Amino acid sequence: MSKTEKRLVLNGREIILLGTAHISQESINQVTESIRTEKPDCVAIELDNDRLKTMKDPESWKKLDIAKVLKEGRGFMLMANLVLSSFQRRMGNDVGVKPGEEMKAAIEVAEELGISTVMVDRPIQTTLKRAWSKNNFFGKIKLLATLIASAFEKEVISAEEIEGLKNSNEMDQMMEELASYLPAVKEVLIDERDVYLASHIWQAKGEKVVAVLGAGHLPGVEKHLQALAKGEVSPDTTKISQVPPPGIGGKLAQWLFPAVMVLLVAVGVIFGDWQKSLVSLATWFGWNAGLAGVGSLLAGAHPLAIIVTILSVPVGTISPVLGVGMFAGLAQATLVKPKVNDLETLYSDASSLKGWYKNRILRVLFVFFMSQIGGVIGNFIGVSAMAKTVATTIK
Repeated sequence: MSKTEKRLVLNGREIILLGTAHISQESINQVTESIRTEKPDCVAIELDNDRLKTMKDPESWKKLDIAKVLKEGRGFMLMANLVLSSFQRRMGNDVGVKPGEEMKAAIEVAEELGISTVMVDRPIQTTLKRAWSKNNFFGKIKLLATLIASAFEKEVISAEEIEGLKNSNEMDQMMEELASYLPAVKEVLIDERDVYLASHIWQAKGEKVVAVLGAGHLPGVEKHLQALAKGEVSPDTTKISQVPPPGIGGKLAQWLFPAVMVLLVAVGVIFGDWQKSLVSLATWFGWNAGLAGVGSLLAGAHPLAIIVTILSVPVGTISPVLGVGMFAGLAQATLVKPKVNDLETLYSDASSLKGWYKNRILRVLFVFFMSQIGGVIGNFIGVSAMAKTVATTIK
């Protein structure tokens, strides 16, 4: 039995866990051979239904409506998806294997043999949203920094190194590093998905089930399957299938800057000099609009999109739903409309800084991101400047 294969007999059922590397020719061979040899009643795949549709229809992403994505508040999620996908694709190019080919091979062999398949992973959008929502402010900054760094990582990875990632020692070390640097992300990406995968594998039909999943999930999934067999835990995954709503602190934080600004202006007018209060408000607008505009400029925004960015600052700051980045991104998408070839080269362009400027879809996201970040920094500086001005006024 391979180190990346776990054969479990639980309550009279046989569950075979096949740990894979998602860009490994050896994993493709292992999965194919195992399904043909074992002839299980069901094959469980570490995919969700949306990713399955994309795998079966690789041209589906060409229907992307970038304006709709921004309006629905999914700009950051799309950026994260593109960065992670381009990173995997770049590693796959190094070893000559497309990401997820072992999953595709498992589905094809199962269909050939008339074996039913079931997708047992949590939807990627839910996972990303939970990872974002469970991080505090500094955790979000670290997560963004990690994603940006991975987007432009140029290290070439060999096939031997990819196979080495399936070894428990190396995998354990990676998990420990992730847990220490981004504990909330590790909890969502690994621990929660271990529970989700195990619960849905457990609910798969048949007396013999072959489950194809990333090698990093093997220990956690095996542990949870054992607990399920003993009745120690419930297979219900409703709690971890939802994006937690913002708590009271999160809801209050949405209104923090508008409330502080109104308070500072009111205090200045009542106890001090209303003219200086207006000057302090103009100072805030200058910092916020200026840095949001600089962010758009650095992202290569159209001149009119930069103007829209600056003018949208009051609404983007006061509204807890809208944001400066959404206005900037929509203006960029309207003024510089994406073309068909931008969709065709989306993933390859996402792997280089030059590509983010060249590709019109990526540039929309870049403008959205940079203007939003600039606005956030400008808010902090601008409100601090307002507070200092008001403090000197009422002395």
